[in-house]
Amino acid sequence: MRIPLSWLREHVDVPTSGDARADADALHAALVKVGLEEEDVHGAALTGPIVVGQVLEFVEEPQANGKTIRWCQVQTGPGEVRGIVCGARNFHVGDKVVVTLPGAVLPGPFPIAARTTYGHVSDGMIASSRELGLGDDHDGILRLTSLGLDPEVGTDAIALLGLDDIAVEVNVTPDRGYALSIRGIAREYSHSTGAVFRDPAALPTSPAEGFRVVVDDRAPIRGRRGCDAFVTRVVRGIDQSRPTPPWMSSRLQLAGIRSISLVVDITNYVMLELGQPIHAYDLAALQGGITVRRALPGETLETLDGQTRTLHDEDLLITDESGPIGLAGVMGGASTEISASTIDVLIEAAHFEAVSIARTSRRHKLPSEASRRFARGVDPLVAEPAAQRVVDLLVELAGGTVDTLGSRWIDAVLPAPIHLPEGAVDRLIGVDFSLDEITDTLTAIGCRLDVQTDGWQVTPPSWRPDLVDAPSLAEEVARIVGYDRIPAELPVAPPGRGLTREQRVRRAVADALAAAGFTEVLAYPFVSLADVALTDGDAPSVALANAFDSDQAQLRRSLLPGLAKIAHRNIARGLTDLAVFEIGHVFQPETGRAYGVDAVPGIEARPEGPVLDALEHSIPNQPWYLAALLVGDRRPRGIGQTAEPGGVADALAAAHLVAGVAGTALRVEQGAHPALHPGRTAALWAGDVPVGVAGELLPAVAVERDLPRRVGVLELDLDALIAAGSSTVEAGVIAGFPAATQDLSVVVAESVPAGAVRDAVIEGAGDLLESATLVDDYRGTGLEPGTKSLTLALRFRASDRTLTAAEATDAKMAGLAVAADRFGATLRA
Repeated sequence: MRIPLSWLREHVDVPTSGDARADADALHAALVKVGLEEEDVHGAALTGPIVVGQVLEFVEEPQANGKTIRWCQVQTGPGEVRGIVCGARNFHVGDKVVVTLPGAVLPGPFPIAARTTYGHVSDGMIASSRELGLGDDHDGILRLTSLGLDPEVGTDAIALLGLDDIAVEVNVTPDRGYALSIRGIAREYSHSTGAVFRDPAALPTSPAEGFRVVVDDRAPIRGRRGCDAFVTRVVRGIDQSRPTPPWMSSRLQLAGIRSISLVVDITNYVMLELGQPIHAYDLAALQGGITVRRALPGETLETLDGQTRTLHDEDLLITDESGPIGLAGVMGGASTEISASTIDVLIEAAHFEAVSIARTSRRHKLPSEASRRFARGVDPLVAEPAAQRVVDLLVELAGGTVDTLGSRWIDAVLPAPIHLPEGAVDRLIGVDFSLDEITDTLTAIGCRLDVQTDGWQVTPPSWRPDLVDAPSLAEEVARIVGYDRIPAELPVAPPGRGLTREQRVRRAVADALAAAGFTEVLAYPFVSLADVALTDGDAPSVALANAFDSDQAQLRRSLLPGLAKIAHRNIARGLTDLAVFEIGHVFQPETGRAYGVDAVPGIEARPEGPVLDALEHSIPNQPWYLAALLVGDRRPRGIGQTAEPGGVADALAAAHLVAGVAGTALRVEQGAHPALHPGRTAALWAGDVPVGVAGELLPAVAVERDLPRRVGVLELDLDALIAAGSSTVEAGVIAGFPAATQDLSVVVAESVPAGAVRDAVIEGAGDLLESATLVDDYRGTGLEPGTKSLTLALRFRASDRTLTAAEATDAKMAGLAVAADRFGATLRA
């Protein structure tokens, strides 16, 4: 929220030191004391000399490029006439304009100097509204007479147009929507400094009736109606040719909102001042009265941004007899927008339910200043004075006439009374507050206190929907009295037994993969339904009830979709050789079981017993998984060496590395996975427990995600792998006798997994066999169709003697015998 200081001073006494930056710093310091975080300072982006000038004469000079310029003589002070080149043609002799003299600096920054152009020395510049930061109008220069101003020549234009103002920006947390207004910030400054607060909403309102408004909410959210206040007023005969006054344009610009037209600027001005979003309709374009209702199936609406939107049955709409004319609390419709021909205006000031507006804004990806405020909570009782404030400004600035036509319906749900026991604030904050400090603070923020035997019944004000219980009231006392009253004491850490084995192994796994050249990443845990189907087929998933993005609303069952998105993002930025991994939770619901709770327990006490059991039962199984993804080259091309692409072999090596850290060994078999290449997928087992897969993405899947055709992936159930592993590590024996090596080549059917043949040979060879490595898989000439030749490099060793060649051969043939018995393996000639 940006707060122009001149505007804030209208409602609370902010001291002036003569140094705008010092005043901004002091204001930031005061607001930080009450919990509003300092962000930035805006304004003062131009410096003088910038003065009022009067055009005495000009000569139009056509140029060779087809453009016509004006060589102007402009008076900028008593007896001071300057020659200035100007390309605009919307001014006349005698007009008073804004002249930026040499030495001035405009927003940009854009320094002004005397310079030769079009054959003349232009001694300054005649400025437009956009060049001065007053708006987006750049069709011609700013004519002060069009603003109703007739200042003396030579007058300081910065002060005249309010361009010497400055704004401070603070970060407003989601629970304090009232602070998204000058009214709210002025009240907070009053709390911080004790300065007298003058409520801009405390203005007399005049009655209006006769305009039909119907609120028909057939689908309330959380049991609350989508609209509980709706006020309309009519102003007739507005003059659309009148410009927005400079003081209002300047304030809007400083607050971060561009000036559009007088009527729209007035509604935005009142929204910033009071925190109440306002919408103005062209009364002539309305058909009948207004009905507030939910959208019907198939309805569409063209919003003010020119887009036609398909509506959801949860969207709250503003409609007339023609159908939808606005997304309530988000954006109006194009059919009733204010145009240059608008004469009569209908003003709407309403209160809409926060969750409903937040969902609609997010669903249509349509953030607006109005939805931002409604989603955080707007004072439902400020609608009527806000509508009156708009009416008054339209009469004053646009020449309109008040009409008695209008409506007033307010049935708002106000904050409920809260019981605050005596001593609760001291107990919750850990500080001794006096009774006067507690009662004065709560009264200052707008609460009504009724004394009870054991404390107070506190009724929060209408603008504080965030005050819902005793802890929130205690927090207000601490905030207003001062956080510096809370002592800085570090709590004593409770004794513990250190990390569990599972925690130690997960950390060791991450360290091992990082040491092997992988980079650890953290992916978004929410995915689309297509991502779930890709990795898990038709397996059930859990959807979030209130997702940030409706297209990414499923809890992930696999880590692979997130890694694929991270790889795509990095490749798009030129990082084509990647080896990344993630260790995180996945969510595995049971088929047919519902998850979630109807009511979340409060924070007033720690949940125990049945409540904890119900919460535990309401969430799906969340095991720890590990996934890795490799694209590009694992070894780049260099002098004397070719590049080596990564792939399945690297994914399998990473899997064996992880298994070794977990204290177990992996068994590799031919596998299948819906997202992986059918011929390049390995199923990974720890004993008889399946623990994951490794392989390559299907080329079609990779291309669909804008990845290279070859992408190596690995995914492991880390919990299952750790459970299968041993917590003890056995040191290997250093052999004292030489090894005997032999190769074994066998012929088996193509369908027999090489890993199964290797396991059979190991089993049959006995204890003398130290290692067996597959070194060749041959299929082709010299073999029967449907068969393949597998070659294993065997190493034998005895711990007490040097083996003879005959002993090694006997062990090898024993291994062959087991493979022959199980798979029909024959010795290749």
